Amino acid sequence: MLIIGIAGGTGSGKTTVVRKILDSLPEHTVAVIPQDSYYNDQSDLPLEVRKKTNFDHPDAFEWELLAHQIEELRQGRAIEQPTYSYITCTRLPETVHVEPREVIIVEGIMTLYDKKLRDLMDLKIYVDAGADERLLRVIERDTAERGHPLEMLIGKYRNILKPMHDEFIEPTKQYADIIIPNGGENARAVAMMQIYILSALSYQRSAGSK
Repeated sequence: MLIIGIAGGTGSGKTTVVRKILDSLPEHTVAVIPQDSYYNDQSDLPLEVRKKTNFDHPDAFEWELLAHQIEELRQGRAIEQPTYSYITCTRLPETVHVEPREVIIVEGIMTLYDKKLRDLMDLKIYVDAGADERLLRVIERDTAERGHPLEMLIGKYRNILKPMHDEFIEPTKQYADIIIPNGGENARAVAMMQIYILSALSYQRSAGSK
């Protein structure tokens, strides 16, 4: 099994990188675990308190559960991945059944933040992009998909996204084995990453057959 962590700021292009990894591997060989599914359960708090959650701070995540479930997959055991609602700002009762696969991808803004989780990874990738590009992508995405007004997005970027990125996300770049500049549009860097993953997977398969 190959466990890959993919981190990077909001709007950096992580989703594009994940999609290109999926496109390069045979069907049913990859399971993607989104870090967003592991936001803390806040069902015991009033909704008005939950709505003030800073989703870009490390304290928003249940790190122990995420690391435990990745370890379970590594040991060949299926997991019940939690699901999270941004509408109610808490965990949903429904879970997602995830079977172990040859490749497990853990994707999110801070997947390289927690040492226990990092130590479970065979490959750590940081998807990088300039602040201006990330802001533009966030504006395009959130206005189109979530109907958020421009003024609100700019305020959120200045007050939350940028300071949290500078304090907690950007520093995790030091733990990456591979840094992909300019996000998923960096064709050469993505191709090199795909070649590395295919080679590592092939090696594991051949070692396992001996």
